[in-house]
Amino acid sequence: MYKIQANASGTRSIEVNDSHLETIRKYSLLSGLIDSNGIIDEDILDKLRFNVRGLLESEPGKDKDLLDLCLDVIYNQNMKAIGLGNLVALYKQWAAEHQETDDADEESLMAE
Repeated sequence: MYKIQANASGTRSIEVNDSHLETIRKYSLLSGLIDSNGIIDEDILDKLRFNVRGLLESEPGKDKDLLDLCLDVIYNQNMKAIGLGNLVALYKQWAAEHQETDDADEESLMAE
């Protein structure tokens, strides 16, 4: 379980777990989300919410993990642009750590 700061003063936070991060990876939700300027603002958060809403509408009730991600993180009442920036940073760190284990799993499967 990870905690991301959701506002500038640090009084609000959002809990993120490995399942949420796996769902972000599964749907590539952060891929191509941020413009070339690297600034994460409320418009980027809205873009993410629209993308997720489209996914949910195209497959209603099919993916509980995506719905959980929405309820717990993306549509959390505390989620603001700062929170999304911290989620992106957490995801990058998590993905780098889990890339090594994914590569090791693939190598062990190929060896069998």
